[in-house]
Amino acid sequence: MARNDSDGTKKPRRNPFKQIASVYRTVKQLDPKIGLWMLGAAAVVLLVGLLIGLLMGHVWASLLVALPVALLAAMITLSRRGERAAFAQMEGQRGAALGGLSAIRRGWYIEQEPVAADAQRQGDLQNAAVVFRALGRPGIVLLGEGPKGRVNKLLAKETKKVARVAPGVQVHTYVVGSGEGELEPRKIRTTLTRLRPSLTKEEMSVVNKRLKSLPGIRQNVPPGVDPMKARMDRKALRGR
Repeated sequence: MARNDSDGTKKPRRNPFKQIASVYRTVKQLDPKIGLWMLGAAAVVLLVGLLIGLLMGHVWASLLVALPVALLAAMITLSRRGERAAFAQMEGQRGAALGGLSAIRRGWYIEQEPVAADAQRQGDLQNAAVVFRALGRPGIVLLGEGPKGRVNKLLAKETKKVARVAPGVQVHTYVVGSGEGELEPRKIRTTLTRLRPSLTKEEMSVVNKRLKSLPGIRQNVPPGVDPMKARMDRKALRGR
C-alpha cells in the first residue's frame, strides 16, 4: 500500500497538463505568436516523419514515431521562446544579471543578492551601479550593471577584494547590458559555461567558504539601496 503523510492526507499530485497550460499563458503574454511557433515546430517534425515514411513505405509507423517528437519540439520551442521573451522584458532593469545567472542549471554557487552597490542618490536603485557574484569551475565571475564608469570602478574594487581571500583564483569580470562591449543577459549562461575550467569541485567548495567570509552583503550596500529589490523574478524564465 502507498504510504500516506503523517497527518493522514495525501499530497495533491501536480497535473503536468495544467503546468504546461500555465506556462503557455505566461509566455503568450510576453510572446503573442508563441502558438504559431509551436505549431510550426511540430508541423516540421511531422512533415519530416511523413517524408521518411513515404520513402520507407511505412507511413503510419513513421508518423507514430514522429508524433511524440513533434510534441517535444513544441515544448522546446515554448521553453526557448519563453526564455528569450523573459530576457527581453528584463533588458534595462537592474537585476538582469541575476536573471541570466538563474538560467544556469547546476555546478555554480550564485549569490542571490548584489555583493556591492554604488548609488549616488538614496534609494535610486535604477541608476545605481551593482555587482553580482558567481563561482564555478572557471573561477569567480563578477557581473556589473549600471553607469559604465561607476560599474568599472566597482568591479575593480570587488576584484581586489576577492583576490585577497582567494589568491590565484581566476576572476572574470563583465559589464551586463546591451551596449557595445557589454554582455547581454540572455548570453550570460552560454558565455560562462564556455569558460575553461580551472578549479576542481573540492577547490570550489574551499573558495566558496572564503568568499562567504567577506563582509556581509548588506554591509557593502549603501543606505537607501535594498538589495532584495535588485533580484529578478526567476519564475519569469519558466512560467508561473
